[in-house]
Amino acid sequence: MHLSTVKGIGPVLRQGTEARAIRNTPSVYELASQAIKAGHGLAAEIDRRGLGETVDLTRAAFDLPVSHPDPAHLHLTGTGLTHLGSASARDAMHAKLEGAENLTDSMKMFRMGLEGGRPAQGEVGAQPEWFYKGNGYAAVAPGAALEAPGFAEDGGEEPEIAGIYLIGPTGAPHRIGWALGNEFSDHVTERVNYLWLAHSKLRVASFGPEILVGDLPSDVRGTSRILRDGKTVWEKPFLSGEANMSHTLANLEHHHFKYSIFRQPGDLHVHYFGTATLSFADGIKTQAGDTFEIEVADFGQPLRNTLTFAPKEKGATRVHQL
Repeated sequence: MHLSTVKGIGPVLRQGTEARAIRNTPSVYELASQAIKAGHGLAAEIDRRGLGETVDLTRAAFDLPVSHPDPAHLHLTGTGLTHLGSASARDAMHAKLEGAENLTDSMKMFRMGLEGGRPAQGEVGAQPEWFYKGNGYAAVAPGAALEAPGFAEDGGEEPEIAGIYLIGPTGAPHRIGWALGNEFSDHVTERVNYLWLAHSKLRVASFGPEILVGDLPSDVRGTSRILRDGKTVWEKPFLSGEANMSHTLANLEHHHFKYSIFRQPGDLHVHYFGTATLSFADGIKTQAGDTFEIEVADFGQPLRNTLTFAPKEKGATRVHQL
């Protein structure tokens, strides 16, 4: 089953081709919170509430599929170098023309995942690359613009799968489901020096429109494209799911939620799991007005966002003494 949030209607359940509003449900956050409190799954909670009007998702305007009443309690984070082939794109950005015995840090991290990222169930594997993107104020709804800051050198898409989690009252993470994600980044800044990865990731991001509830397929196949003036200027298939990854999802989830700060009751998490496909790696320079489109049949409606750039600010940010 799939969950989304449609403007003017609220939470919607899709099963197969039929989508219907969920009765007496102000938000997916409230729905998930009550399911945890009742000790049952989302399907049981929806059955308890019942379904209402039919919704045409092909014509719908979407909000974020889930959000927190206080945006400061929604955490946007991610892991990189997790997909087979992802290191080649990253390493091309970080290449130092060194011999095989002098691997770049990107390749070392990727190799750690290949060798130890798939531990036996219940065991802890290699620690992945991890990054912070922001809080709920950086979460952009499907269909809305991804705005790069005025000081940005680039605004590039990253087609990914995002896991969506709600922390229960005891501090246990509960997975709501999976969504398409555009983990928007500044690849030109990152290319200058890998220690600027943290700067390059502090950008807005989008996810949705639909949340896939249940297990993520092991082999996820989709398409990422860039549209400019109504024409496709770049298009490429992308792969995700554990069959195409150097880490298990459970290992990546552990290395995020092992930190107690990320297990605070009531907090919402959107965690991006990485990609091996970037238009930047193919020499594409994005422009204001471009539309990013990420599409996977298993996830229903595609994720679309336009690209804009904020005006450049003059001078340094001023700090006021109290």
